[in-house]
Amino acid sequence: MSYVELKKISTRAPDDIDKQETKEKMQTIISELDELQNLLFAENKHSVLVVIQGMDASGKDGVIRNVVGRLNAQGVNVRCYKAPTPEELAHDFLWRIHQFAPAKGMIEVFNRSHYEDILITRVYKWCNDKTAKKRMEAINDFEKLMQEHNHTHILKFYLHISLEEQQQRLAERLKDPSKMWKYNERDFEESKLWDIYMQMYEECFANCANPPWTIVPADQNWYKEYIIASRLQELLIGLKMQYPGLKK
Repeated sequence: MSYVELKKISTRAPDDIDKQETKEKMQTIISELDELQNLLFAENKHSVLVVIQGMDASGKDGVIRNVVGRLNAQGVNVRCYKAPTPEELAHDFLWRIHQFAPAKGMIEVFNRSHYEDILITRVYKWCNDKTAKKRMEAINDFEKLMQEHNHTHILKFYLHISLEEQQQRLAERLKDPSKMWKYNERDFEESKLWDIYMQMYEECFANCANPPWTIVPADQNWYKEYIIASRLQELLIGLKMQYPGLKK
């Protein structure tokens, strides 16, 4: 079992990566993704689940808007997972997730996901270690089920933002009218639990690693979005899809 230490991974793009050149590459990738997503929808043999996790202000909404938000809305669904409703709490923790697993031909994006049930629940001790271990096993079985029985390809991204960058972005929510709607009075309280969250994420990466996580440097939005778009493009190209012929 490999163990990721987040403090040893940079939250910024490598120094030799040119911002303008990367943005130009990004435009080409988005154009290609548009065609690849259309091909995925038409062939109707595979599905894709994109899981996006990260701390508050790590840029999950921006990724969705600037990467998949530019694709054909008929072939993409986005699901945002917040605190469970009373109905959801009356079922097993994966009930609210499984009903939105992607159908063949579709790209499903989870803004937060089933992993919240082994992250925030452990930070606040709503879930003990024994229960968390069982949930991790259930998650692994669930993802194996999707991959082996529905040709679902899963991409899991952790948006790796620094505490300093997070604090700056949270402060902007108090000043910028276009961002004030995102402000939550608990945001700064949550950030005080940073070290505990990092530990829980690291244990999540170690125990739920098939498929593995991509740790995405997230202090710079242009680089973060490029990495995620590139991984999605690479996956779709690798499926070697073909348009179906005329229906007989």
